[in-house]
Amino acid sequence: MKVLLIGSGGREHALAWKLSQSPLLSKLYAAPGNPGIAEHADCVKLDVTDHKAVIDFCRLMGVEFVVVGPEAPLVAGLADDLRAAGIACFGPSAAAAQLEGSKGFTKDLCARYNIPTGAYQRFNNAPKAKAYVRAQGAPIVIKADGLAAGKGVTVAMTVEEALAAIDDCFEGAFGAAGAEVVVEAFLDGEEASFFCLSDGKTALPLATAQDHKRVGDGDTGPNTGGMGAYSPAPVMTPDLVERTMKEIIEPTIRGMAEMGHPFQGVFFAGLMITEKGPELIEYNVRFGDPECQVLMMRLASDLLPILHACATGTLDQVKAEWLDEAALTVVMAAKGYPGTYEKGSEIAHLPAEGLDTKVFHAGTSKAGEKLTATGGRVLNVTARGKTVSEAQARAYALVDAVKWDGGFCRRDIGWRAVARERG
Repeated sequence: MKVLLIGSGGREHALAWKLSQSPLLSKLYAAPGNPGIAEHADCVKLDVTDHKAVIDFCRLMGVEFVVVGPEAPLVAGLADDLRAAGIACFGPSAAAAQLEGSKGFTKDLCARYNIPTGAYQRFNNAPKAKAYVRAQGAPIVIKADGLAAGKGVTVAMTVEEALAAIDDCFEGAFGAAGAEVVVEAFLDGEEASFFCLSDGKTALPLATAQDHKRVGDGDTGPNTGGMGAYSPAPVMTPDLVERTMKEIIEPTIRGMAEMGHPFQGVFFAGLMITEKGPELIEYNVRFGDPECQVLMMRLASDLLPILHACATGTLDQVKAEWLDEAALTVVMAAKGYPGTYEKGSEIAHLPAEGLDTKVFHAGTSKAGEKLTATGGRVLNVTARGKTVSEAQARAYALVDAVKWDGGFCRRDIGWRAVARERG
C-alpha cells in the first residue's frame, strides 16, 4: 500500500516510524515531513491547504491511503475532499472535527448527551464574559473557542487573571480562535489522556497517557504544547477506562452519528479524574503531541491496518496489542519557549538509538550534514522500560547525550507515576 502522511512534527515522525515497519507498506510519502521523517519516507513539498494539489499528487503517485497528523487540515475539510475523490483517509470530516475546532460545540454536545464535564457558558463579547466570571469567582477556566495551537486555555486562579485572559481572547491574541470564548468551571483532580479509535460505529480503545503542559519543573510556568508524556497513566485504572468508554466515548460516538456527523478517526480525550470519576476537559481529533510518541513506542501491533480499518469502516475486524512496558518522552525545546525563542541553533550531536530508545524530530531542518532547530519544541527523546521509573532514567540518559547548546527540557517528566512506583 502506498501511503501519504500529512504533517511535520514529532507526532508525525512517530507515525512515520511506526508505519514504516508495516509489511503492508510499499511506499511512504510525507508532506512536508522533517529530517527525522525523511529516514522513513520520501518528503514532498505539497501545499496541504490546496486540497486539489494533495488529490492530484495521490493520483499521480498511486497513493491509496492518506494519514492526516495535525488538526488544522482536518478542521479545513481535507478528509472530506480526499474521500470525495475516492481516496481513503484517516481523520474525521470537517463537521466531526468541530469536536476540536470549537470548544463550544463540544460543551453543547456534552450537555445534550449527558457526558460528564465542567459547567460552562459561551460568550461572544468581553463584558458579559467578565460579568459571569465575577459572579462565579476563581479558580475558573477561560478557553478561546477555536484552534489556538494548544495555547488558548487559561486556568485562572484569580478573577484578575481570568479577566486578563478574556481580554487576550477578544483583543486578538489567538486570532479568529478567540472570537468566541468558553468559560467553564475549574475541575479539581488529576489529568489524564485517553485515546480511542472510531470508524463511526465501532470503538477500539487504545491506551492512556499523561502529559506535562507547563514549561517548568514541578508543573510551574506558562502552558505549552506539551513538555513530555508517559504511557500508561497509572491513574487510569481498568475501572476508570471502562467508565470513560461508557460515560464519555460511547455517548459521543452515538451523538455524533445522530447529529449527522459520524466520527471516523481518533478521539483524544483530555480527562480530569475527579472525586466523581472521569470528566471531559476537551476533545482533540488527532493523536496527541507528544502523547503519540509514547503510544507508538508501546504499540506491538502493525499500525497501518488499524488506521486503514478505522478509515474504511472495518474497525471491528482488527485489534491493538500493547507491550506490557512503560514509555516516556522528554521534549527538548528551544531556549525561550513558549515565549520568544531563537531559531537556527545547531544540534551538534544526536545519540545512537536502541530497540527501546528513539529521538523523534519535532522542529528540525537539515542543510547538508548540519541539523538545526527550527521550532519551539524541537526533539522528543523517548524510551521504554519495565516501569515508568526505568523509562524515565533511560530517556534522561539519552537527553544527556544530546549536544545542543540552544535547548532545554524539564527534568521531572513522569514524576507522578515515579512517586506512585516508589510508594
